[in-house]
Formats: sequence, structure tokens, C-alpha cells
Amino acid sequence: MFEYIAYPALLVLSLAAILFACELFTNGIEWTGKRLDLPESATGSILAAVGTALPETSIPILALIAGSKGHDIAVGAIAGAPFMLATLGFFVTGAAVLVFSKKGRRAPVLQADPTVLTRDLGFFLVIYSVAFLTTFVPSHPARLIVAAGLVLSYVLYTMRTLGHDGDKHGELEELHLSRAFHVDEAHNVLIALQVMAGLVIIVAGAHYFVVGVEHVSAMFGIPALLLSLIITPIATELPEKMNSVLWIKNGKDTLAIGNITGAMVFQASFPVAIGVAFTPWALTGPTMVSALVAIASAGFCYVMLKIKKTLPIYALMTGGAFYLAFMAYLILG
Repeated sequence: MFEYIAYPALLVLSLAAILFACELFTNGIEWTGKRLDLPESATGSILAAVGTALPETSIPILALIAGSKGHDIAVGAIAGAPFMLATLGFFVTGAAVLVFSKKGRRAPVLQADPTVLTRDLGFFLVIYSVAFLTTFVPSHPARLIVAAGLVLSYVLYTMRTLGHDGDKHGELEELHLSRAFHVDEAHNVLIALQVMAGLVIIVAGAHYFVVGVEHVSAMFGIPALLLSLIITPIATELPEKMNSVLWIKNGKDTLAIGNITGAMVFQASFPVAIGVAFTPWALTGPTMVSALVAIASAGFCYVMLKIKKTLPIYALMTGGAFYLAFMAYLILG
């Protein structure tokens, strides 16, 4: 009886911790980007994306350390992260625009830099498509070359992103730690402390959320592969989704969508490189379909960007339809 109360309570408390930490992190990362004189695109696509990608990146690494029994969990988590970002991540971001525009808090259209979105989605589609095709390459040395190429591709992406002259950060909300300690200026030490505190709480909150989800799911007999492919990524992708919702609410669309697309590029490079190099990387059944759905959803948005020169809200929200289609495949399959 105890577990029927304890684990649902753990889910609620860990989710509350993640939401609190995301507020700390988004506020701190904006000040970090401002102090480093980075454009909003680099702050969202690199600083925020990589920072909040830490929880889901740690899962496949820990699963691999556990030995061969962890391969299914590792591959499922690696494939599940881009899938969740390209489907639910897009949908939640688009839905946030609609909700906050209905409340009169912002414009009803996504006002993000199309150059940033085109770059991020273009990199993702190429990198993840190569990673997907590697499942048909039996040679391990060839896979090691692909893994090295995936890592180098992210280095190239980072250089391209940092070299982009986008909008700089305007007036920012007061740093939360400055307000808490009644300090007039946002000192660099306080900025660093707030960002690190946000990250630590995000990682801890995501970890305990996953623990709660795993125990609750075990009651229903969900296989480890499906758990790591669907349920775990939902939990670990919460920081990206919550960060984007907060930025959408404040009208900082380039930061919001860049946080999602930048995380997609990161997830398609470093974690996938680990999977390609250190697991059999045999995408079959649900993992293969999830990868194809992620590529299809991102590809649809990329095509709409090229045609419309902006990303319509309905294109983002189509990610929800891709997610439902995948769920239907799982249920019917």
C-alpha cells in the first residue's frame, strides 16, 4: 500500500522541483548569454539546450555501464529523446503560443529567427538521418568513423551558431538570486551559482521523476525498451519543454524554439554517437519507427520554413499528430 502513495507523491514533488529549477535556469542562462555577449540564438540553441539535455544524456551512459542488459534501455533512451523533442516538444511550444495569445500576453504567431530554425533543423535532419542509416552498417570500424563524424558535426554546428549575428538580449528580468540577497547588480558569481543550482535541481528532479515513473509503470508490466523509449524521455525532456513554455510566455520565441531544436541537434550527435559506438545500434520495431517519425516531423517543419519563410503554429502543433500516430502504432502493434 505504501508504494501506491509514495511513488505518485514522488512524481508530483519531482515535477514541482523541475518547474522551480527551470525558472531559475532560464533566468540565469539569459544573464549568462548577456554577459558573454551571445545572441539569443546561441543562448537558446547551445547554452540552454546542452544544459537541460544533461538528464537524458546521463541515462544511456548509466545503462551502458550496467552491462549488456542495459543496451535496450540505452538505445531506447537515445532514440526516444529526439522523438519526444520533435513531436511533443514542438506541440507543447506551439500550444503555448496559442494559450498565451488567447490570454492577450503575446502575439498569436511564432516570432523566431527563421535563419536559426532552418540551420538547426537542417543539421538535425542530416545528422539523425546518417545515424539512422548506420543501423544497416554491420562493420564496427565503419560505425566508429560515423560516431566520430557525429561528434565533429556538433562542433561544426556550434561554430556556425556562435558565428551567427542574431538579436542580442534586451532588458532582462532581475536575477532571482540578486533579488533574494537584495543585491542591486547581477554579479557573475551569482549568475553562475543560479545556473548551477538550476541544473543540479533539474538533474535531481528528472532522476527522481524517472524513478517514480519506473516504479508506477512496473505495476502495469511495461517492458524496459518501451519504458526507456516513451516514458523516460517524457520525464527527462520536461526541462526543455518547461523552459520553452516560460520563454514563449515572455515573448522570447528564438530562445524558446532554439532550446528545442538545439537540443535535437545535440541529442542526435553526442548521445547517438555513444549508441553507434558502444551498442549494437540495431534499430528495429519501435526504435526504428520513432526515429522515422522524428525525421518526418522535423522534415515537415523544415519544408514549411522553406515555403513560408517562417514556422507556422500549425506546423509546430503537427508534432502532436506525429506523436499520436506513433502511439497508435504501438497500441495496434
